[in-house]
Amino acid sequence: MALDDFRAEVRAWLDAHLTGEFAALKGTGGPGREHEFVEERTAWEQELGRGGWVGLGWPVEAGGRGASIAEQVVFHEEYAKAGGPGRIGHLGEQLLGPTLIAFGTQEQKDRFLPGILAGTELWCQGYSEPDAGSDLAGVRTKAELRADGWHVEGQKVWTSLAHVAHWCFVVARTDPESSRHKGLSFLLVAMDQPGVEVRPIVQLTGTSEFNEVFFDDAVTDADNIVGAPGDGWRVAMGLLAFERGVSTLGQQVGFAREYEELLTLARANGSFERLQDELVDAWAGLQALKHQALRTLSNDAAHSTGFEANVNKLLWAPWHKQLGELAMKVAGPDGLEVRGGALDALQSLWLFTRSDTIYGGSNEVQRGIISERHWGLPRDSWSPRG
Repeated sequence: MALDDFRAEVRAWLDAHLTGEFAALKGTGGPGREHEFVEERTAWEQELGRGGWVGLGWPVEAGGRGASIAEQVVFHEEYAKAGGPGRIGHLGEQLLGPTLIAFGTQEQKDRFLPGILAGTELWCQGYSEPDAGSDLAGVRTKAELRADGWHVEGQKVWTSLAHVAHWCFVVARTDPESSRHKGLSFLLVAMDQPGVEVRPIVQLTGTSEFNEVFFDDAVTDADNIVGAPGDGWRVAMGLLAFERGVSTLGQQVGFAREYEELLTLARANGSFERLQDELVDAWAGLQALKHQALRTLSNDAAHSTGFEANVNKLLWAPWHKQLGELAMKVAGPDGLEVRGGALDALQSLWLFTRSDTIYGGSNEVQRGIISERHWGLPRDSWSPRG
């Protein structure tokens, strides 16, 4: 199919379906607003699944459409232009699904991929811990294989949408004598069981899409391990590498929508002339993010450095944080007033972006990973813990 025809198909489907019960979802559920319309966005995820728009780039044999990178880019562009809501199933579709396709057994693919494609099973990510933070190799959550399966003990933190997820992919230490990257395993754990407790973390925005998750003798089947025992680091790094895929470009498209809303307000309230230089700088930075994402996508395995995800995070996090600050400058005194007891979109943007350089791997850790594993510098040259 020609790219123009594919764009027309995407646009026509969104025009026909992002209406009626779903019309109110336009522009909702973005960063810092994932608490909005959870049930309705879950229904929307299932509507996308029925339309064949979930797993767009997955191989056909895995249930996807095998769309090209160019087609996936077009989908993200049109989705953003149409005001499509934040995807509640993105952790399953964009992270776990590709990981299972790359590392999982056929039985795991048959069990878990259909639920992701249909939008009926939601996932959360069990990586960060209170004492490990962005340092994934420092996890202390343990898992022991017994006759009835893996028994998991430990705590995860900053777990997005854990309160609505059906499953969690958990990095746990399965070799008690191991340290750092060794002895870790990648487990799939059901959330709806007595051994799992979810506690919401209230943020500056007053919402709580992040959570703490406690595993107290939670159990999962012996077969619910992706890769071999002790192979968790390789699988976890493979999953993180998928974050530098088309989903990254989709993120930039979302940023572009936020910028356009900010620019529209600046022109409407008279702050454009005063802040023109900063608005132009923000636009230039956005173009740099877009081109970096496209360059990352164009790298094949032979040309990949393996650190694109780290570089991308170092680029987009400060930019988005600065956009939040610029939003408050554009809003002016009105940005200090909370009306109707709820934050508006720009206020949520500013407060939530304070965390951009911390969550998903802090900037300091991103630089450390690059320096240690790409440049060969000693760990104690960047780590406060040595």
